[in-house]
Amino acid sequence: MTKADQQQIKQQLSVYFIMGTANTSRQPLDVVKEAIQGGITMFQFREKGDGALQGEEKKQLSRQLQVLCQEASVPFIVNDDVQLAMDLDADGVHVGQEDTNARDVRRKIGNKILGVSTHNLDEVKQAMKDGADYVGMGPVYPSETKKDTRSVQGVSLITEVRRHGLLIPIVGIGGITYDNAAPIIRSGADGISIISAISQSSEPKKAAEALKALVDSEKASL
Repeated sequence: MTKADQQQIKQQLSVYFIMGTANTSRQPLDVVKEAIQGGITMFQFREKGDGALQGEEKKQLSRQLQVLCQEASVPFIVNDDVQLAMDLDADGVHVGQEDTNARDVRRKIGNKILGVSTHNLDEVKQAMKDGADYVGMGPVYPSETKKDTRSVQGVSLITEVRRHGLLIPIVGIGGITYDNAAPIIRSGADGISIISAISQSSEPKKAAEALKALVDSEKASL
């Protein structure tokens, strides 16, 4: 990845909205449309959990969400489902440690964006070897959305990775809200990933606007 590409990814991670049908009681298309209007910089379709859509229904919704993102030039990332990402010609794929092997995913998706969830320094280094364009780090805070068995670690891993001089783009993951987002950027992350703070907001556009303004302000002050 060139420095120019890396810099672009860092900008795109600023406010990274993640959502599936399980994360909102509203129409997903309406929520994502409003979030885009509010300034999200990347979107991940994560269709997991009880009652998650399958097969053609999942593909149909993902295609509709992808169109919204394309119209706004917001990168559209698919969580875990490499085949779906390829069928849609999505902008990229995000995988966790328990999902498909990142090196295999890189081989399948070519030059598309590859994100990998990481929880310690060794996993970050392995993700870089496997060809990740960015890493998600967390859980930073306790999360009600993702019942992660990993222990909450605050910003310690982000700080450690930057202290080791690793420049890979980083997005914080887990329990992030407007009130606790600032320390993540100050510790060296390039952005924050958001689920509930936007998906369950009565005004997703305003929620996204506030988060984007906060991240931009913190980045400018560094």
